Amino acid sequence: MIGIIGKKVGMTSVFSEEGKNIPCTVIEAGPCVITQIRSEENDGYNATQLAFDDISEKNTIKSAKGHFDKANTNAKRKVVEFRDWDGDQAVGETVSVDILEEGEFVDVVGTSKGKGFQGVVKRHGFRGVGDATHGQHNRLRAPGSIGACSTPSRVFKGMRMAGRMGGERVKMINLEVVKVLAEKNVVLVKGAVPGSKGSYVIIEK
Repeated sequence: MIGIIGKKVGMTSVFSEEGKNIPCTVIEAGPCVITQIRSEENDGYNATQLAFDDISEKNTIKSAKGHFDKANTNAKRKVVEFRDWDGDQAVGETVSVDILEEGEFVDVVGTSKGKGFQGVVKRHGFRGVGDATHGQHNRLRAPGSIGACSTPSRVFKGMRMAGRMGGERVKMINLEVVKVLAEKNVVLVKGAVPGSKGSYVIIEK
């Protein structure tokens, strides 16, 4: 599996050759540096470690600084491992947005926006009572009954109720690469990508 680390810039839209307006997410992808190659013999699995986004050395612990010095690169903020990397690579090499091609489909992983504690209407799409007649009072967004009485005398696990929403790892699969701007290290993918502006995302192909 080949991939690259990026940062969500925002959203825009482009026109296709047929004149259709396509909503796209703009991602600043790379350049990433290969900082470590894990092998079956030494680590028990095969993986390639990439690092992205420079950070000042004063904000880096000594052990991490030594790790980046082995790859002959500056300290980085984001480090991600890609299992079973397809192709030849070496520590210190740079992975750029050139690995992506227009028209291919990729998976994008990110952390969704945190929305705090939410009710069942927003969190699970409940409709609520929908009517204020027949003595209903402040029940328009209520969850309703959550279980039976003497049988089973409990609430089943997984019951959809109010709770904390968002802030979770989300993978969007099969997003089309609409445009690759190699000179600007930018890629445009069709559709929405989880996370807020400036958040890190992982592009897998």
